[in-house]
Amino acid sequence: MNCKNCTHKIHGNFCAHCGNAVKLQRIDGHYILHEIKHVLHVEKGLFFTIKELLLRPGKCVREYISEDRKRLVKPIIFIIVTSLIYTLVAHFFHLEKSSLKIVDDTALTANAISNWVHNHYGYANILMGFLIACWLKIFFRKYDVNFFEISILLSFVMGIGMLFFAIAIFLNGITGFDFTSTFTVISFAYLAWSIGQFFDANRPSSFIKAGVAYALGFATFKVGAWALGIGYDAIMMYSH
Repeated sequence: MNCKNCTHKIHGNFCAHCGNAVKLQRIDGHYILHEIKHVLHVEKGLFFTIKELLLRPGKCVREYISEDRKRLVKPIIFIIVTSLIYTLVAHFFHLEKSSLKIVDDTALTANAISNWVHNHYGYANILMGFLIACWLKIFFRKYDVNFFEISILLSFVMGIGMLFFAIAIFLNGITGFDFTSTFTVISFAYLAWSIGQFFDANRPSSFIKAGVAYALGFATFKVGAWALGIGYDAIMMYSH
């Protein structure tokens, strides 16, 4: 018999070349239970990843890149999951979308982009991370770290930042007090500390450069979104 996946000869119940089973397991109670256990394993990995990123973010990301990539949740999955948690918390506590407007009511496209960012923080964080990575590459150009490794770092630490904002919204909802400003400062300090620790924890300038690079990347993203929306509205108005 040949493997249906890679066409290699099969001797036994599994393909020795790709590991594909000769006969797939039937979906029954045992299969569902196995899948649930697999999900629980992922959740344990998620909690472990959060703990490591809170206690020693720069060091554990360095270890993920150069030593062991099995202990932490995959970076893209991590930032999407944490952004989803933020979105669910914001939706549950009815975060007002009006607070998300970046320009006045006449700039319909710019406000639509702003609302899209709010509703799709996982994708928006990936786009924002690209710009922040560009600035970090400029500020830390002397270090032997490539653009993709910086992107992995940002996926992890920006995911923790989303959890900070989720906590802020949760506290706002149950207490009635606005914790947004407090957790904005906490999130920014954490990001600067984490990124600085990743590059060189022994140099105070690393933390300063990390904070400036992150702020510039965030500002570039906001200005870019505003310019895209305003430019599109201007073109549409001129064409009519």
